[in-house]
Amino acid sequence: MAERIRIACVQMTSRADKGDNLEQAERLVAEAASTGADVVVLPEKWNAIGHSEELHAAAEELDTGESVRALAGWARGHGITLVGGSITERRDDREKLSNTCIVLDPEGDLAAVYRKIHLFDVEAGGHVYRESDAEEPGEEAVVAEIEGWPVGLTVCYDLRFPELYRILALEGALLFTVPAHFTLYTGKDHWELLLRARAVENQCYVAAAAQVGETLPGKLSFGRSSIVDPWGIVLAQAADAPGVIVADVDRSRLEDVRRRFPALASRRPEAYRWPAPA
Repeated sequence: MAERIRIACVQMTSRADKGDNLEQAERLVAEAASTGADVVVLPEKWNAIGHSEELHAAAEELDTGESVRALAGWARGHGITLVGGSITERRDDREKLSNTCIVLDPEGDLAAVYRKIHLFDVEAGGHVYRESDAEEPGEEAVVAEIEGWPVGLTVCYDLRFPELYRILALEGALLFTVPAHFTLYTGKDHWELLLRARAVENQCYVAAAAQVGETLPGKLSFGRSSIVDPWGIVLAQAADAPGVIVADVDRSRLEDVRRRFPALASRRPEAYRWPAPA
């Protein structure tokens, strides 16, 4: 395992026009790669954001989709590992789509697939969001090997479910990736709080790439892409515009935190009891 790797998070303002989003992503991935990043993380639904009909129109199969081909070409061309945020995935014999994060290795090969487990069905800031209208939840937590580091893959609303992150940490994850599309209303109060909490309670790094600005008419996204260390210190945070942030993650730093403050080792799972189903 590499002792230190450089992580870049790409912040975008994606909308329904897939061609425009691909052009924006290509430019920002190149900018991220130029910083010497080993790993580049894109935001949630970087290639297309829209209502149910638009998501169905933009959805792709992983083996034939133009966005997947683009990700593979960028990863190969820049020699980077690319955590491809998420895209809406169409699968055979399924009426609904999946919100899917894929990882491409530096050769452009598919290295991991994670389908978002928790769907965003809420009322926030005077708006109603029903992700389940178009999408179905994933069913499996995923730890991928990225540049020799075990990395827990998550997407956006997953951030509010600490049990998922604890499972990923117990399965060996040292870094969590969080492609996201947080609303302005929830993000201003909860985004940094949740990122730092997931980092501190699991003593892991967190790399969160976000959407920013008006991605849907009248609905603003919070942005503030962030990279957080295992002590909860924000190493990098984006401004309120599309762009790139970069930070180095250091395994010795993580091990030092866990050695001095052994919270994970102090767990007592034999004393924990899940409530019986109602």
